Amino acid sequence: MAHLQDDTRSLSNSYLPLGLLNFFVYGTLVIFAAFFQLYLKEIGMNMLEIGSLMAIGPLVSLFAHPLWRYFSDRSRNVRLILLAMLVGLLIIGHLVFKANTYSMLYLTMLLLFFFQSPLLAQTNSLTLGMIENTDRRFGTFRLWGSLGWTFIALTAGPIIDAVGQNGTSFLFSLMLMLSIGSALLLPRSQMTTNTPWITGREMRLTLQNKYFLAFVGFGALVSIPNAINGIFMPLFMNDLGGSKLEVGGAIFLSTLFEIVVFVLLQRYVKTKITYLMGCLTVVSLLFAIRWDLMGEATNPVQIILIQVLHAITFGGFFYVGTRLTGLFLPKPLRSAGQAVYTFALSGAAGVIAGFLGGWLFQNFGPVAMYKLGVIMTLLGTIGFAFMWQILRVNGYTPAMAHTPPDEL
Repeated sequence: MAHLQDDTRSLSNSYLPLGLLNFFVYGTLVIFAAFFQLYLKEIGMNMLEIGSLMAIGPLVSLFAHPLWRYFSDRSRNVRLILLAMLVGLLIIGHLVFKANTYSMLYLTMLLLFFFQSPLLAQTNSLTLGMIENTDRRFGTFRLWGSLGWTFIALTAGPIIDAVGQNGTSFLFSLMLMLSIGSALLLPRSQMTTNTPWITGREMRLTLQNKYFLAFVGFGALVSIPNAINGIFMPLFMNDLGGSKLEVGGAIFLSTLFEIVVFVLLQRYVKTKITYLMGCLTVVSLLFAIRWDLMGEATNPVQIILIQVLHAITFGGFFYVGTRLTGLFLPKPLRSAGQAVYTFALSGAAGVIAGFLGGWLFQNFGPVAMYKLGVIMTLLGTIGFAFMWQILRVNGYTPAMAHTPPDEL
C-alpha cells in the first residue's frame, strides 16, 4: 500500500514535467518542419534534392512506427523508449548537421527519421498512460504542445539568425536536451501503448469496403498538395525575400487558431455521415482556394495571411476525416481503418509530395507547383461531392464484409 501511495504522489508531482515534455517535443518538431528545408538550401541543395530528402521521412515512418511500438510493448516502459528516441535523435541530429557529402547526409537522414517520425505518437502514448485513471485531460497536455509549437515557431528565426551558420543545429539540439531533461523528471512507470495490434483479417476486410477506399483515395488527392505546401512553403517564402522570422510567423499563424477550430468542430459538427461528407467537400474546396491564392502570392506578407486558412482547412479536414473513418467502418475494423487512412494521407501522400513537389519546383517553379495542387484538390473535392450525393440518396450502414466460416 505504501508503494502505491508513493507512486500516486510521484505521478501527482509529474504533471509539470509532462507538460514541459510536450512543449519541448512539439518545439523540436516545428524547428524541423519549418527551418530544416532552409538549412538544406543554404548548404547548396536544389529543390528536387530537398524534396527527395524530405520524402524519406514518410517512407521510413512506415516501418519505424511499428518497430518502436514493438519495443514499447516488449519493455512495458514507454518513458524509457521515448528517452532512447530522444537521445538517438540528439546524436544523429548532430551527425546530420556535420555531414559534408550527399551520401552521408542521406544516410544520417534515414537514421534521423527513424528516431523522429514516431516521436509524437510515443509522446502521446506516454501522456495518455500517465493520466489514465486521473482527473487530468489529454487536451491540457496537447495545449502545452501547441504552445511549444507556436512559441518556438515565432522565436526560432531570430535565434537562428543571431547564432549564425550553426543556428538551426544549436536550437534543434537545445530543444532535444530540454525534452530529455523533462522526460528524466518523470517517474518510472510500467506501461505499454495499450492499443491492440491490427490483424491481417481486419486489414483485409477494411480494404474490401469500396466506400472507404474511395474516401481514402479522394482524401489522398487533397492531402498531397497540403504535404507539398508543408515542405516547400518556407522555401517559396525565402525565394520571395522572406526572412526566417517571417517563415516562423507564417507557421505561428497557421497553428494559432487550430485549437479554437477543433473546439468549435467538436461542439457544433453533427455526427452524421452525409453532413460530415458535405463538410469535407466544403473544406476541400477551401483547400483549392488556398492553393490558388498561394500561386498568386508575390510577397511574404501575403503568404503569412494565407496561412491563417490552415486552421480551417487542415483542422477541418483532419477532424472530419477522422470522424468519417469511424462511420464508414463497423467498430471492429475502425483501428485498421485509421491505420489505412494514416498510411495513405500521411505516409504515401508525404512520399509523393516530396518527389513531385521538388520536381515541379525545380523545373517549373512554385506557381506551377501550386496550380497543380489546385487541380488535384479540385479532383478530390469533386469525388467527395459525388460520394455525398450517393450517400444522401442511398444512405449508408457500415457492415462487415463476407468472411469464410473458417476465418471467423
